[in-house]
Amino acid sequence: MKAAILHVLIAFSFCISVATSGIFSSVLVDLTYDHYAERKVEHLPGFLAMPFNSLVNLGYIFMGIYWLFRRAGNQDHEKSAYVKDVFALMAIAYAPVQWARLATLRRVPAVLDQWFTLPIFAWVPVWCHFIERGWRPRYAVAVELLSLSSYALALVHDRGFEVALGCHVAFAVTKGVRVQRRHGDSLSLRYFFLAVLSCGGFVALKLLDHPLARYRAFQHLTGHFWSKVCDILQFHYSFCFLTHLTRLAQGRKE
Repeated sequence: MKAAILHVLIAFSFCISVATSGIFSSVLVDLTYDHYAERKVEHLPGFLAMPFNSLVNLGYIFMGIYWLFRRAGNQDHEKSAYVKDVFALMAIAYAPVQWARLATLRRVPAVLDQWFTLPIFAWVPVWCHFIERGWRPRYAVAVELLSLSSYALALVHDRGFEVALGCHVAFAVTKGVRVQRRHGDSLSLRYFFLAVLSCGGFVALKLLDHPLARYRAFQHLTGHFWSKVCDILQFHYSFCFLTHLTRLAQGRKE
């Protein structure tokens, strides 16, 4: 776990230092409460100005801690634990970034909220590669560096981040399908389906935040709130899928 903590801290510290340098000052990000359908509560402090969209970030922390202390595999436990712990720590670290974005409406946390999403998605193919071929540090570093670099697309076009994110999602799903075919069973297929379904809900509900707010059921617990719930479930079922496949693949090697 110590190695995972160190490596996640190094990567996230690098992103923070780059983001604060002003390199991404031209990136299109939303910096007003009008971007969200949930209404701001004036008498609450800034970190709870939109209470539901703020407090839902605790879900990432609880989910991350839950998986941080669960085993990932049978043999070669050290590497299995490392791959799992990095993913769990990414989820935990992502929560305060999202919360800071809502609390401050400043550019740096808004940029980091987008940027951190990419290496998190990229870790799924890294884990899939580990299941198939064992731990390959060069592959992991190459994928993560390419992922971090892809955020530069946001400098080229206003929708550059969405393009990069779409490529990451497609890469993760493709690797998931491949590892499921080679090592999966009916239970892992179920987890994979639920992870992809949660991913779809995350994207759709976020895009439909304002249209859904016309309906009473989505005026307090808005589409953006439920998209974050789906994102947490996406994390959870990805953990279920990948840890189960890790055990299956390692069991066949014994």
